[in-house]
Amino acid sequence: MSAAGANRSRARARRRILQALYQWQMTGGDVGDIQRQFFSDHRLGHMDLDYFSEVFRGVTERVESLDAAYDRYLDRPAVNLDPVERALLRLGSYELEERLEVPYRVCIDQAVELAKAFGAEQSHKYINGVLDRVARDQPLRAEERKRRGR
Repeated sequence: MSAAGANRSRARARRRILQALYQWQMTGGDVGDIQRQFFSDHRLGHMDLDYFSEVFRGVTERVESLDAAYDRYLDRPAVNLDPVERALLRLGSYELEERLEVPYRVCIDQAVELAKAFGAEQSHKYINGVLDRVARDQPLRAEERKRRGR
């Protein structure tokens, strides 16, 4: 698969991860059941299934530490976040911490695009600002930011 095809495949996976995280947050359902439901009920054409599985499970397993990664940058208590914003901050924080092969700007930009599609009117700006601060806190991203002049 070409690099562009792989990027589109991951972008599709992120969209489904957001939806699965939203469902998990709202229902408290079993992670495995939600994943199986997504794999059977949704059209997943050309989606990176391995990426979906790893990131969805990783976010749900590390939810407390991920919430701690962005919490200090919020302008309100985390419990008052819109569920879509919370899911995007968790997804973005996970990718910034765990998926170092994905450039940090891609992690942030993908979350912003999803916020534009699914979030409240101005949530994309909020997501961008919070995740940018989370990225600055990532020691493993320091060299990457230095190369980009940030």
